[in-house]
Parts: sequence; C-alpha cells; structure tokens
Amino acid sequence: MNEHLLSALVDWSRAQFALTALYHWIFVPLTLGFGFIIAFMHTIYAKTGDEKWKETTKFWMKLFAVNFAIGVATGIILEFQFGTNWSNYSWFVGDIFGAPLAIEGIFAFFMESTFFAVMIFGWGRVNKKFHLVSTWLTAIGTNLSAIWILIANAWMQDPAGTVFNPATGRNEMASFADVVFSETAVNKFLHTISQAYLLASFFVITVGAWYLIKNRHILFAKRSVLIATVFGLLASILVAITGDGSAYNVAKKQPMKLAAMEGLYDGTSNCSLVIVGVANDNKNASGIKMPGFLSYLATRDFDGFVPGVNDLLNGNAEQGIKSTEERMESGKLAIAAFKDYNDALKSGDTAKASESKKILLDNYNNFGYGYLKDKSEVVPPVGITFYSFHLMVGLGFYFILFLAWILYLQMKDKYIKNKLALKLSFIGIILAYVATELGWIVAEVGRQPWTIQDILPTSASVSDIGTGNVQTTFFMFLAIFTALLIAELGIMFKIIKKGPNLKEEEV
Repeated sequence: MNEHLLSALVDWSRAQFALTALYHWIFVPLTLGFGFIIAFMHTIYAKTGDEKWKETTKFWMKLFAVNFAIGVATGIILEFQFGTNWSNYSWFVGDIFGAPLAIEGIFAFFMESTFFAVMIFGWGRVNKKFHLVSTWLTAIGTNLSAIWILIANAWMQDPAGTVFNPATGRNEMASFADVVFSETAVNKFLHTISQAYLLASFFVITVGAWYLIKNRHILFAKRSVLIATVFGLLASILVAITGDGSAYNVAKKQPMKLAAMEGLYDGTSNCSLVIVGVANDNKNASGIKMPGFLSYLATRDFDGFVPGVNDLLNGNAEQGIKSTEERMESGKLAIAAFKDYNDALKSGDTAKASESKKILLDNYNNFGYGYLKDKSEVVPPVGITFYSFHLMVGLGFYFILFLAWILYLQMKDKYIKNKLALKLSFIGIILAYVATELGWIVAEVGRQPWTIQDILPTSASVSDIGTGNVQTTFFMFLAIFTALLIAELGIMFKIIKKGPNLKEEEV
C-alpha cells in the first residue's frame, strides 16, 4: 500500500474509532455513576419502607434502563473494530489485550445484565433484600466492566507487565498483576470512574432542577438533588485528586503528551503552569501562569526539569533525553533484527538467531519509532490537546465550587428560591458531558501517533482493507448512533415529562 493510501486509511480508521468511542462514552459514564445513586435511594426505601422513596427509585431506574440498553449496543460495535479495522494491532497484542476484554465480557457483563433484570423487574416478584442486593450488584457490575476496559486502555498507554516473543511476533503477558495494577491503570480507572460519578450526579441534579423550575414534584426533586449533590461533590474532589495523579503519571510515561497539554516547546526547570493561555506554534504557550507549578505537577519538585516538544524531538544531553532521530534509528535496528532472527530460525542458524534476538530486545523499547518516516510524527496535535486539557481542568474546578455552593443553599433551605442556582443546575449535565468528552480527547489525541506507546504507531496497526469500506461504515455508524441518541433522548424526555408515579399533593 502506498504512503498516500495508507495515510488515508489510518485517518479514516482513527476517525471511525473516535466516532464510536465518543458516542459510546455518552452513555457509559451515566450508567457507571447512576447505578450507585439509585442503589442509595433503594437502600433508603428498604430502611424506611416509605412508598415515596420506592416510587423515586423506580422513576430513576426507568431512565437507567434506557441508557444501559443503548450503552451495551454501542459498546459491542466499538469492540468489533479491533478485529475489523485494527487487525495488525490485535495480532500484535492479542495475548494481553484480549485477557481484560474477555474477563469483562464473560464475568462483569453477565453479572450486571443478570442482576439488571432483577433490579428492573423484581418489584413485588422477589424478596426485598435480594432485590436491594441486585440493585447494588448491578451498580458494581457496571463498574467492573469499566475496570477491564480501562485496564486495556491503560496498557496501550503504558505497556507494563509484558514481554515480546520474537518467535511468534506477539507480546505476551509476563505478570497479570503488573498489567492490572500498573500506576497508569490505577490512575486511569480512578480518574475515569470519578468523572462518571460526577456526570451522573449532574444528570439527576438537572432533572431535579427542571421539576423545581416547573414547580412540580417538589419533595421528590429536593430529595433527589440533595443525594446527587453530596455524591457529586465527593466525586468532584476525587476527580481533582486523581487528575493530579494522572498528570504526574503522564509526565513519567508520556512526556510528549504532557508537553502538548501545556503547549510547552522549550523545557525548563521551575517550569510554569498555564492557568489561562493561548497555544503558540513552535514556542511556549502564553498567558497567565503559576511559576514552578508545572515542575511540581510533573516531578514533585518546584525546581524539577520538564521537557518540552523540542527537547523530546532534538534531544537534551544535559537531561539525558535522546532525540527522536536516535530513537528512530534504534527502532529500525530492532525491526531489522526481528527479521534477521526469524530468517536465522528458518535456516537453522542458532548463533545468528541468538545475536539478532539480543539486538532486538536491547532496542525493543524504541520498536515503534522504526516505523516513523519523520521525527515530527511524534508530536500530537498541540492546539487540540492544549485547549481540551485546560477547558477540562477549568470545568473541574467550577464543578467543585458550584456543587459546594448549591449544597450550602440546600442546607439553608434557599436552593429552591435561588433562580440562578436552578438555571445553572439545569445546564449542569451539558457542561459535565463536555468535560468528560474533553478528557478522552486529551488522553487519546495527546498520545498520537501511538496505538501502543513507543511500541506500535497507528500506521502499523491498521487492517489491510480499502479506505472506501471504512468511509462507508463511518457514515453508517454516524447515522445509527445519532438515531440511537435521538431515540434515547426522546424516551427519556417522555419519562421525565410524565414524572414519578406520585400525586403532586404527596410531594
């Protein structure tokens, strides 16, 4: 395949995966957090026997069920793309990547789907305690599904716990524990899950605020908003804490991504953190900065050195940073040694095979660089990454302040009377969705051009299929997912408009 056709195929394959991932992530985070909010409400009903709490729980379960079904449908299509569009990648890492996906499919999915049915249809049909346990297990099951998917994604960004077998040309798992409990995996799971909890909280707050603005189901709305606010405030604080941990990990494992996140071209010690600014071409971002804070974020030392794009491209001998061109030469050496090793095995030349294997493994950490044509390929889209990151962080701090404020208003019984608070609550879900999608843009756009960090670029990961096939399915998925989203919103709006099965005078 010539370079032009390959570039088009890679771009369309990436676009299709981005489309399905972003659509899928509309539904998933709501499911992850929503389940626990419903479980809290169901627990209150089980403890009090108050029928109003029963109807409250049943109302939110209806919305949960609609979102759960659509999320499953989009997730199946997303996973199929690994085999259809990214078969080279799937072959190269199937022994590692397949394990968490298999666990997710066999264990977590069956667990959540089984207890989901009991949760939704168990009212009056099963023991109350078992019904409550089923609600909690559904919430736990959805999160267990997320764990394995996020572990797989984290491994792509930090391929820990594996070894490359030159005889098979595949990566093999050396330590399951290292894959599951790598620093990247732990941070990614905690940060992503806390984001999902925050988003689910804003969904409940937004719906509750609508009822309060319409002066309907006042008690129901106040109770729901209070639970969601407490849950959301705790989640927002966890988002900030885990976000700091994630940034620190990115600095160690993906320094080019951090440079793009901060628009940093020329690294320095006592490096400033951009609070509000503008990304510039080939020079450091300008704007309002906090001196030394990026150094502390990246190294836990205010005087620590943070490399910029130019340091990583051209090298920095003083800091022990190799240039991209040096790493490309190392990668080409590894690829050549891999070929020589297999040729030597076929010819029975064990001495040559042993020598080639040593060269391959000594240079394997730069294996992916050998596929690059130009050093500039290792620089991700700086503008998209920079603005996505800073807008996401800004929204994160806004969420903490806003949720603390409306919780204070609720404690003082002033929330329902504060029109500004209600209006901001009503648009909260939109901002929460923007923030969570921005998070994935930073994570995935910021790590380009890598499918597996430093080991396999996207250009070497795609299937050998026609670009036209990918384009066709791209627009098919766009139409299908948009239709599913419209259908979900239509059903949800209808349920919300009807409201809980409570008489107005009862609430």
